[in-house]
Amino acid sequence: MKRIDRPPARLRWGGLLLLGMVGSLGASCGMSADATQPGLKLARLKYGGGGDWYSNPTSLPNLAQALEQRTSIPIAQESEVHVAPLDEELFDYPLLYMNGHGQVRLTDGEAERLRRYLLAGGFLFADDNYGMDPSFRATMRQLFPERELVAVPFDHPVYHAYYDFPNGPPKIHEHDGRPPQGLGLFDRGRLMVFYTYESDIGDGLEDPDVHDDPPEKREAALRMAINVVVYALTGEAGPRIESAAAEEGTG
Repeated sequence: MKRIDRPPARLRWGGLLLLGMVGSLGASCGMSADATQPGLKLARLKYGGGGDWYSNPTSLPNLAQALEQRTSIPIAQESEVHVAPLDEELFDYPLLYMNGHGQVRLTDGEAERLRRYLLAGGFLFADDNYGMDPSFRATMRQLFPERELVAVPFDHPVYHAYYDFPNGPPKIHEHDGRPPQGLGLFDRGRLMVFYTYESDIGDGLEDPDVHDDPPEKREAALRMAINVVVYALTGEAGPRIESAAAEEGTG
């Protein structure tokens, strides 16, 4: 039976969040019963090539907890979901998180399906753990040979969706001392791939004792990641729901 890919589930910020509901298209799109349960599930992208796609295992649970505590985004579960490009449920998730230290490799079929997912409205947040960069860039050229990763302007909504980052992504780990970068792939003005490089957001999201990052670094990583999720689900800066969101962000 031929698989029919639906548009990725997207949150519609206004009324749906005010009602405390996830804006997945649910039963109207023929999703599985599990996918229509109220609340967002953070999905991690599984990829081939030998790279550690599973690295930073406490990052997404900590991010889910922060989203639940600080925003009106309802969370279905704090544990992450693992999804590969050819999995049937790929289009059930509006946002994919991707990180690692090593090689990234997709088959042509995987690349084509991930391309369709992104062009249909899906979002990829990729975070280099230091070592993924060369193969990640090659993978993006495989998906979108007609496009180039470009610097995301500091006035883009992804840096102001919930907290303000006037200077782009924060620097969590030094590594070789280069400045952090936020790069992206756009489709008709929509940021569909956001790539943090020389930043290590994922490390900053981990439990405090994993990397011994100071509290201000972990807070900066959480704030940046929350911004990415809000932008991915709305396509713009969301309303400042809580007073904490109006505080000066760490940039």
